[in-house]
Amino acid sequence: MKEYLETSPADSFLQHALALEYIKLGDDEQARVLFEDILSREPGYVGSYYHLAKLLERNDKTEEAIKVYEKGMEEAKKAGENHAFGELRGAYEELTF
Repeated sequence: MKEYLETSPADSFLQHALALEYIKLGDDEQARVLFEDILSREPGYVGSYYHLAKLLERNDKTEEAIKVYEKGMEEAKKAGENHAFGELRGAYEELTF
């Protein structure tokens, strides 16, 4: 995957997939860097909000996670991504209530 990213460093799909692999390996910091890079470049890449927020939750960064969920819900709503919106809202409500 890293080889593919060398030829397409701004490929959000590849970065997202690599970030998920880093999570599996227990490297939340590398995953966070990738998710944040994706979302700064392409805020409409809705799938990364959920995983970034969950990562932040795991690392006791609740306030940051809440902000990521909120931004993700906003972007999902703009994009008409109802399923993603529902997942983000469910995780957000679980964290905040």
